[in-house]
Amino acid sequence: MYRFCLAAAAGVVLALPAPAATWAEGLFEKLSHDFGGVPVGPTLTHSYRLTNNSSAPVRITSVRVSCGCVTATALQGVIPPGQSSAVYAQMDTTRFVGAKTVTIYVTFDQPQWAEVRLSISAFGRTDVQIGPSTLAFGAVARGATPNRTTNVTLNNGSMQITGVTADSNYVQIAAKEVQGNGYGRNYEITATLRPDTPVGKWYTDVWLLTSDQSAARLRVPLTVDVEPTLNLSPGSVAFGAVQVGATAEKRVILRGAQPFKITGFEGTDESVSVKTQGDAARPVHVLTVTVKPTAAGELNRTVKVQTDLPSDNVAELPIKAVAEATKSGG
Repeated sequence: MYRFCLAAAAGVVLALPAPAATWAEGLFEKLSHDFGGVPVGPTLTHSYRLTNNSSAPVRITSVRVSCGCVTATALQGVIPPGQSSAVYAQMDTTRFVGAKTVTIYVTFDQPQWAEVRLSISAFGRTDVQIGPSTLAFGAVARGATPNRTTNVTLNNGSMQITGVTADSNYVQIAAKEVQGNGYGRNYEITATLRPDTPVGKWYTDVWLLTSDQSAARLRVPLTVDVEPTLNLSPGSVAFGAVQVGATAEKRVILRGAQPFKITGFEGTDESVSVKTQGDAARPVHVLTVTVKPTAAGELNRTVKVQTDLPSDNVAELPIKAVAEATKSGG
């Protein structure tokens, strides 16, 4: 009878619903991340995205970790309602071998105190070498198709790469086995960017699929900064206060990935004008922006700079000024 009561009680406990997530845990898209099998050497990065869907600001007061092999920081201390941010974590794979799980403690004090435990995991392998450890493209021009290569050595005799893939469709991956130094298997992994890769700084993961179930996927991080075909510096022009009838000038630099000509300007008139120095094709042009307000009030204009480049050939330049009425004497 006693055993039956225990079994019945256990059945009741097992049937209870799992505890609901706290308000702070509900901010995060995911509370854990597992890198899987990784070679000892590279620094791994992951961002835990969180969104404040409440009507009050959320404040992070501290971020700490349970192991020195991981560093973590909040990208934003106070997150206003409706905005998103992230906790950025880096894991140093030179600090451990084998399975490693680290807890990241994120503490909040607004709208009330709470602590969230994030988990980050990896399995450091000494039988895998990848060099360079990251497919780092650096700055590349929009529309280019550069490639980067890394070499992989598998010192486990039975282990081999069976396929390659990437989290982003803008990256094309190829792998081929090459002759090595007689130890293990050697592979050359090449990543190529598609010409329509979007402008911006971003990173993704390349995955090496293997025949070893304990490390079915090996991660290689990829970073790239795709620059626009045309780049204005500064990206906008603010004149501040300008009296009606007065003239103010500022200069802007327009750079291109290749020599180009400026063919015209759209959005100019007697109040706003833009001039360039000469008609020759060059990779850098100096533009002179002039405002001469004809009436008091805010002046907001976007001038389109047209060029002879075959694609992405228009740069937009926002121009702002506050036109003030001419002061009368006396």
